[in-house]
Amino acid sequence: MKIETKCLHSGYTPKNTEPRVVPIVQSTTYVYDSTDDVAAVFDDPTKSLIYSRFENPTVMAVEEKINALEGGIGAMCTSSGQAASLLSLLNILKAGDSFISTATIYGGTINLFAFTLKKLGVECIFVDADASEEEIQKAFKPNTKAVFGETLANPALSIFDIEKFAKIAHKNGVPLIIDNTFPTPVLCRPFEFGADIVVHSTTKYMDGHAVQGGGVIVDSGNFDWTNGKFPEFTEPDESYHGTIYTKAYGKAAYIVKARMQLMRDFGCYPAAQSAFYLNLGLETLPLRMKQYCENALTVAKFLEANDKVESVNYPALESDKYHDLAKKYLPDGTSGVISFVIKGGRSTAVKFMDSLKLASNEVHVADIRTCVLHPASATHRQLTDEQLVAAGINGGLIRLSVGLENIDDILDDLKAGFAAI
Repeated sequence: MKIETKCLHSGYTPKNTEPRVVPIVQSTTYVYDSTDDVAAVFDDPTKSLIYSRFENPTVMAVEEKINALEGGIGAMCTSSGQAASLLSLLNILKAGDSFISTATIYGGTINLFAFTLKKLGVECIFVDADASEEEIQKAFKPNTKAVFGETLANPALSIFDIEKFAKIAHKNGVPLIIDNTFPTPVLCRPFEFGADIVVHSTTKYMDGHAVQGGGVIVDSGNFDWTNGKFPEFTEPDESYHGTIYTKAYGKAAYIVKARMQLMRDFGCYPAAQSAFYLNLGLETLPLRMKQYCENALTVAKFLEANDKVESVNYPALESDKYHDLAKKYLPDGTSGVISFVIKGGRSTAVKFMDSLKLASNEVHVADIRTCVLHPASATHRQLTDEQLVAAGINGGLIRLSVGLENIDDILDDLKAGFAAI
């Protein structure tokens, strides 16, 4: 990002005006040379900046970085991961449409899909991620417009078979949308396995320090929106001067439409300050992900050997049912998040967690600090017993997000928790 600077006393303009860090452009507004220039930007917002509800130079610098990490054609940041998931689908769906999602996803996303979108006339059809292609195919309807899944499910820690679902989605002429929050592009790049759209809650590992909320949508540019199922991309948009997105923007039709149409109307764009903090997290992401994985694998092996633990979900373990898929999609590690079932059910799980000192009991995950959560009491509290089972959750399940503290300190804290029960 180039920024012109000038010495106020001498009038001298330095030749090297590239800042060492991404600058914070703390402005809601951009000035134009003429009324015609303003009109031209409203005709085609890719020509310049319009307003901070759409775009901001600081945020755009971060969008470009995340897009490069995922290998896409364009990205758009949002104010939260939930906003990213919502807009990624509303960019495709309208009242009367349906989409398919795996059941093993984040509880808040289940609520968004099963209840809030239902109120808007959009149906979500939940399927078992481990079902056969034939069984999943039965869930498709003539009005099905997308397939959604999480690379690494929160908190079930099951691995989504991207290639299988990409094959099914494309067979039915619809895009595959992947929530890649836990792996980040450091551990998995879903576009390389056939995914079309990727979303993240940047609040998690990308930020890493629990200082700001955010999300992002990344477009691969690979899906053919002209296949006849998506007229909103191939017919004039009456809300934007009759723009035909596929004609005007080609492979970038999806992400440009998301910004021009949805971000314009919903305005859930992050602040420049938030993007600045997010960028700081991105700069250490590869180093942090490596250490998260190392610490978590050590903890997972410790839990697996503990006689007070009923089961451990961590795909990097050789005993895990998703280990083969982990070797395929996540060969460099499966993040720092572990879920495990403690013997004794809900009451024992709560007592164990409340006895921890180093690990924080909080509604967060993927932080530099170790933290724990009881999903059935918190993130998935709104689900029915049947939905909890479908999401891979029971009363004794604990989500443990292993941080970057000294591994011996983390293990000592867990040992103290087990001693308390």
